[in-house]
Formats: sequence, structure tokens, C-alpha cells
Amino acid sequence: MSELHEPILRWYDDHARELPWRGPDASAWSVMVSEFMLQQTPVARVLPVHEIWLQRWPTPADLSAETTGEAVRAWGRLGYPRRALRLHAAATVIAERHDNQVPASYDALRALPGVGDYTAAAIATFAHGRRHVVLDTNVRRVFARTIEGAEFPSTAVTKAEREVALEVLPADVPTAATWSVAVMELGALVCTASNPRCGDCPVAELCAWRAAGHPAYDGPPRKVQTWAGTDRQCRGRLLAVLRDSDGPVHRSRLDAAWSPEDQRIRCLASLIEDRLVVAAGPETYALP
Repeated sequence: MSELHEPILRWYDDHARELPWRGPDASAWSVMVSEFMLQQTPVARVLPVHEIWLQRWPTPADLSAETTGEAVRAWGRLGYPRRALRLHAAATVIAERHDNQVPASYDALRALPGVGDYTAAAIATFAHGRRHVVLDTNVRRVFARTIEGAEFPSTAVTKAEREVALEVLPADVPTAATWSVAVMELGALVCTASNPRCGDCPVAELCAWRAAGHPAYDGPPRKVQTWAGTDRQCRGRLLAVLRDSDGPVHRSRLDAAWSPEDQRIRCLASLIEDRLVVAAGPETYALP
């Protein structure tokens, strides 16, 4: 048993945020929707969209009965809208092959469209109480600091990192599930990427990074997310025009949404290729 267990679990008991996908009555579908929405998106932005989504589509079958365009529309401004298409595709498989119930096993989850290793482990753990290593950015950062003595983990998950996470994963299954969300919460609220609140950390005295004097990160350059002027921003602008319209939109409205012509043409073509937009007629476009 790791000496990190008791203080982190006790801290979580006192400081866990009340989130709808963590409540005692939360469905596995609610957890699954949250995991798709929370990828690279803050909790504050996800909360209102998650609520609307679950009210409109309380089960996978409810979502699968809708068009993919409605899923993209309801996704709103969360970003990375291909996640909406993947969630719709996964919901369709769940409705057709799993009796409208989100699977509990990692392998069955992993076989769903758009579900990778992290998402499968997270859903199995948080929705069904299974014992899996769940390595998101927050968890990786907590382990890098407390165990490895590094400010940040490597840019990609390594085999050694997984082995360390498995070593500290409690053997008791229910405790392991709580541990996974507790470490995630600690990384989100205290052991943050910038300005970590070490004075509020329940394992500050056990932290290898703190004991080493908080050495600065010396690994490969970390990616910095940019937005202004990027293709991501252009795609978002074009998609917003379609999302806010009740029907097909003439190309002139898309032209007005983004000035640089070459970039606009390229991004519209990529949205069509990604099946987020369809040509509805001569010079008109719509959600699928």
C-alpha cells in the first residue's frame, strides 16, 4: 500500500467537487458523455452543455435516433466537434449491440467508435467502479511530481509511467476507483500545471519534486495551444454560422464569417471531409 493513499483519499472526501457525472444517481451514459466532453475542455465549459445533452438525450438510443448534424449543433462551442460525431457513432453501437447500456468492460468500451485507451479506462472506472490505470494530464502530473520528482511528465505516456501508476493503484477494487478520481481531482485543483498550491497539498511532505527544490522542467518543449488566426478558429467560425442557422446557409454568409479566402476554402473543405458539414445545394451548406 502506498503512503500516498490515505492523505489523498482523505483530502478527496473533503474537497471533491459536486459534478453531475459523479453523483450517486449518475448513469453510465452521463459519465461517458462527460468523458467525451472533458477532453481538452475545462469543467466549467462542459457543465451547461452536459446538462442540456442529458436532458435531450438521456440514453444512447435517444442520441442515435438523431442526425449527426443535431449532435454537432448541440455540441455548441465546446470545440473539437469531431468528438460529437464520435459520441454519436458510439451511441449508435451501444443502442444496437449492447441493449442501450454502456458496456462495463474495458475491451467492449475500447471497441466503440472514438473510444481510446484513456476513455475506456475512465468509463469502466468511473461509471462501473472497475480497477484500471486512468492516466489523464492531471494524474500524470501528480505522479510525475510526487513520485518521479519532475515538474511535468513526458509528452507521451511511457511504459514506465504506466508501471508506476499500476504500482500505486490500490488492490481493493472500489478503493482503486475512488483513488483514480481523487488523484485526478488533486491535479485539477491543487497540483496544477502553473502556480501549484503546494501549501494546500495533502502529500506535500511526501512529494519528490518539492523535496528536490522544485526543479524546472528540462524535457522536450511542451505544446502551447494557440487559437487566434488558426485553422481551428476558422473552422469554428464557419461551423458556428451553420450551427446557429435553422437551415442551409449560402456561401456568402460563410465568406462574411472569415476574411482570408484561401484559409476559408481550405477549412470548409476539411469540415466537409470530416463530415461535419455537407453541401446542401449550389453554393449552400448545412450540418449533416
